[in-house]
Amino acid sequence: MLDKINETTAFLAPLLDGKEHREVIILGSGLGEFAGNIAARHAIPYASIPHFPVSTVPGHAGRLVIGEIEQRRVIVMQGRFHFYEGYSMQEVAFPVRVARALGARTLLVANAAGGLNPLFRAGDLMIIEDHVNLFPDHPLRGANDASLGPRFPSMAGAYSPRLVSLAALAGERLGLSLHRGVYVGVQGPSFETPAECRWLRATGGDAVGMSTVPEVIVARHAGMECLGVSVITNITTAHAHAHATSHEDVLERSRAAARCLSSLLREVLRAL
Repeated sequence: MLDKINETTAFLAPLLDGKEHREVIILGSGLGEFAGNIAARHAIPYASIPHFPVSTVPGHAGRLVIGEIEQRRVIVMQGRFHFYEGYSMQEVAFPVRVARALGARTLLVANAAGGLNPLFRAGDLMIIEDHVNLFPDHPLRGANDASLGPRFPSMAGAYSPRLVSLAALAGERLGLSLHRGVYVGVQGPSFETPAECRWLRATGGDAVGMSTVPEVIVARHAGMECLGVSVITNITTAHAHAHATSHEDVLERSRAAARCLSSLLREVLRAL
């Protein structure tokens, strides 16, 4: 792992021009519009980066953008990797390791999620205050390299209370329909059954998705501060005869909400 991190870092470091890039931003399904706001110096396809996986899911552009926005130098992942694509949890979170090695201190992560909370509506945004990890594997399983982080990292405050409050204030200034809640991470790729929706809601979940949790765990292991935002693309239901959700539906609704997400991320970056 460490050798791969070092090789990838050596490839990307010259593209940073020796300047500090404190924020890494990961954009989920249909949410790549934000990258269009960046004064990009480099846009590198994942396939060209040593040891990077490749996005295989529609709606993920699959490139790393290095540039500036709101007077912040940022590293942006336009598309992510998922456990359900066949990658290991370590591979899914590998870019976070690389970003940290390049000097990033803050992870801003966005995803498309199904709403479990009956108060939510499609198109709303939810600031993640906590998560429930239901993935069948863990990105820290196996031998621990103490140079990357502790053997038993705490997940208390995994989503920085400081950044949660900052994002909530940013949403108020923008007049966005913004919630706070718990994100449940599941492996996918099938969408949840009505019975599973009832169970996930009973666990305290407000939204459910197939990403984010591995990246946040690894970021916290590495001592990074994290902010997560879910775009609620559909409302899950406990009713057996409800309309079936498709990936096309998710992409359509996430793209429609991408402008609101972009505005929120920009406002957060201004406040950092």
